[in-house]
Amino acid sequence: MSSIIQVYELTKAYGDFLAVDGVSFEVQEREIFGFLGPNGAGKTTTINMLATLLKPTRGSATLAGYDIRTQPNGVRQSIGMVFQDPSLDDRLTAEENLRFHAMLYNVPRSIRAQRMNEVLEIVGLSDRRSSLVRTYSGGMKRRLEIARGLMHHPKVLFLDEPTIGLDPQTRNAIWEHVRRLREEVGIAVFMTTHYMDEAENCDRIAIIDHGKIQALDTPEALKRMVGGDKIIVVGDPALHEDLAARYGVAVQEVDGSLHFHVEGGAEFVPRVVVDFKERIRSIQVKQPSLDDVFLKLTGHAIPEQEGTELDQMRVAAKLWMKRR
Repeated sequence: MSSIIQVYELTKAYGDFLAVDGVSFEVQEREIFGFLGPNGAGKTTTINMLATLLKPTRGSATLAGYDIRTQPNGVRQSIGMVFQDPSLDDRLTAEENLRFHAMLYNVPRSIRAQRMNEVLEIVGLSDRRSSLVRTYSGGMKRRLEIARGLMHHPKVLFLDEPTIGLDPQTRNAIWEHVRRLREEVGIAVFMTTHYMDEAENCDRIAIIDHGKIQALDTPEALKRMVGGDKIIVVGDPALHEDLAARYGVAVQEVDGSLHFHVEGGAEFVPRVVVDFKERIRSIQVKQPSLDDVFLKLTGHAIPEQEGTELDQMRVAAKLWMKRR
């Protein structure tokens, strides 16, 4: 299987601030590839460079064989985009938004109606196809944006935080369609997310933080990096150092509880209870998760999201312009 996206040392700087710091990776044909990280990590900035919406400071990339610097029109014809920020015309109906998109992307007139029926059915908006978008809820608008991105069966579909505002049933329906479209048409999907459960849909994940890729592998391989089961202990404050000294483990404090990893967690828990029974209020064992991987690689959890990464990128750009 060949690469549909090739990225080498891609960088975006705003003055001294590196929004994306020399990332290199490849995305294969038919692959669902994900960027997992908090807002401000560089996810949206990377997508905007690959989609030719933002010029790189350094580095190179090709998409579907087109160079993002010298062949932007070829890139744009090869991609579908679902942005973080709203991008629909709310003065038009759902059908009119989709038809306009189909015309821009030269979808043959003979199959436009079929494509519209298909994508509207998948996102559960068939009965609202003739309604003005301004009458839609936020979640409905998001679903229509995803439908629009699939209309022209692009070679690469970019999904930037794709399920914000969507209910679980709609999220599942969208991902079923994306996977089916990948298999039937050969589409590659590049998504960004800060949701761990969403990242599980990916064939491979790049964990990104502060503009750098910290690790890149399948979800299962990333979780194996953690090394064993996670033990979560709640007890007196001095337990942190005592657990580390007694068992030779790296202990991290997360929201008032102590986390560390061992092999054979179920068998290990009784030992901890015996050794520290007077100082423990609760103890549990969990299988490693992508949250644990991110914590291990970066030293912090993904925080509560405050504004989109695009908002933060705009702030950085404004600061950069003021310094010039």
